[in-house]
Amino acid sequence: MTETTFSTCDLADDHPEAQAIELQFINAGLRKRFHGPAVTVKCHEDNSLVKALVAQPGEGRIIVVDGGGSMRRALLGDMLAEQASANGWSGLVINGVIRDVDEIAVTDIGVQALGRCSLKTDKRGEGQQDVAIHFGGVTINPGDYLYADNNGVLVSRSPLIS
Repeated sequence: MTETTFSTCDLADDHPEAQAIELQFINAGLRKRFHGPAVTVKCHEDNSLVKALVAQPGEGRIIVVDGGGSMRRALLGDMLAEQASANGWSGLVINGVIRDVDEIAVTDIGVQALGRCSLKTDKRGEGQQDVAIHFGGVTINPGDYLYADNNGVLVSRSPLIS
């Protein structure tokens, strides 16, 4: 199985220790399949930490954002998605919503989110990074491995593919 051909269904069958996030994400970026180690963010309607992270080298990692499931403010838009892509992030998994979906759809980045909303967040500098987060029935720790495709998102403590 290579990076471009893995299926979360096959990974789940072959690795019963992997956990599936029990949320119905939309797959919004140009990359419909992505994986990598997690960098975690916990924030509520404030994407200051997301903005700071996408400006850093991604090195194939995934930004996992626990936005508390809020549908009121978008935690990612086109400019941050483009910056994440340019800086080598594999993708973002967001327990919250995004905006600029048409632009993100043509950006070379993986994005899984709960939905979309036109409103941006306030920048208050609030939130936590590199903490254990819990949503969709799964605890995600910094450094855990995520695998995402059109079937869903899996979390594993160790790599499932090389």
